[in-house]
Amino acid sequence: MSELRTIARHAGAVLVGQLATMAFGVADTVIAGRYDAQALAALSVGSAVYVSIFVAFVGMVQAQLPIWAELRGGGHGHALGRSVRQLLYLCLAGTIVGMAALLFPGPLLRWVDVPPALERNVLGYLGILAFALLPSMLFRAYSTLNQALGKPLLVTWLQLASLAVKVPLSIWLTFGGAGVPAMGVAGCAWATLIVQYLLLALALWMLRTQDLYRPFRVWARLEGPDWTELRRFARLGIPTALSVMVEATSFTFMALFIARLGTVAAASHQITANVAALLYMMPLSLSLATSARVSYWLGAADERRARQALRLGLKLALLLAFASASVVALGRFGIARLYAGEHDAVVQLAGHLLLWAAVYHVADSLQTLGVFLLRSYGVATRPLVVYCVLLWGVGLGGGYLLAYGGVGPWLPLQSPSAFWAAGAVALALTAVAFTTLLWQVVQGRRRRFA
Repeated sequence: MSELRTIARHAGAVLVGQLATMAFGVADTVIAGRYDAQALAALSVGSAVYVSIFVAFVGMVQAQLPIWAELRGGGHGHALGRSVRQLLYLCLAGTIVGMAALLFPGPLLRWVDVPPALERNVLGYLGILAFALLPSMLFRAYSTLNQALGKPLLVTWLQLASLAVKVPLSIWLTFGGAGVPAMGVAGCAWATLIVQYLLLALALWMLRTQDLYRPFRVWARLEGPDWTELRRFARLGIPTALSVMVEATSFTFMALFIARLGTVAAASHQITANVAALLYMMPLSLSLATSARVSYWLGAADERRARQALRLGLKLALLLAFASASVVALGRFGIARLYAGEHDAVVQLAGHLLLWAAVYHVADSLQTLGVFLLRSYGVATRPLVVYCVLLWGVGLGGGYLLAYGGVGPWLPLQSPSAFWAAGAVALALTAVAFTTLLWQVVQGRRRRFA
């Protein structure tokens, strides 16, 4: 099978599963929007906070993909299974820290001036989702293992099945019925919690019963903490988690700062952010597939085929980014109306923001693949520095100045578009930085192994 076909099939399977998972957020946005604008605004703020915590710790787990893919490429099956077991300690530690942040977000919400009318609903929403963090991390570990083994389709089927449960459950719990009271936005959170535990149960059953996992002895007795292995996790996982947190919080604080502009601005931003997150599933899936192949060939000590996989990934990323961005730009008002129905003010503002989201997506696609490939080569700290300077400084800081402070002769825009424009510029600069750094790393290895 050609390298292109291998990457495409892997990425396609991951994409379908990621879209199914992403559809959780899309469904919740549509359901909350049809319930009332207040629920949609609360979802915008609450999901922004949750996602910032969730993606950081899940990113820490997912960062082990290059390690496991290299072990597989090198033929170290039992070491791979032992590494999976050791990751349980990392998941437990991450859960404790993450739950504390989700259960006590009050100071953060007050610092960014979330309106009191929204704060109570947001606190309730986050309090429920705090208990979904552990199953989410463990299921992502199972997903990462399958990606390292080149078998992502098993996870995809589970994610598709979970969507069939999540959507009707969210509708029922949000609007009420059959003796259940209407819960509003909290209903969406309860549905997510239930589905995450169902996914974890299915993943454990698969690990226990399927022949695919037996050569790796994943179910062997859990050893005590191996500090050498945990330090190896930490060298890649902690900078990755912090990088993902910087990336996510730059997005989160957009929502929190935009909430000051009122319900229409918050709701419009939520629609745009949801579409942008949906688009992100394509470069994310491609990055996971490409990273798995590059790491596999590095583990097999085949530098030439690793570089071949890298180049194919970059070409596919550019093609998909421009195609999907064009679709969004051309259909932006129709997309906005699908979410907001007859709320014309929300539709008009969201349609304008979606044009910026199309530009944002192209830059986001390139920087996403870049950072995943850098991790395959063991580079994680330098991307963290780039994220801090560009995403927090240029993106979030620049957006805040444009929206509320004004820049030079320009008055404050008092619009969410300020944040989306600054974010697009920041991601473009990040893509350039990562591409340059990746070229330097690959050329350095090429000279070393020549």
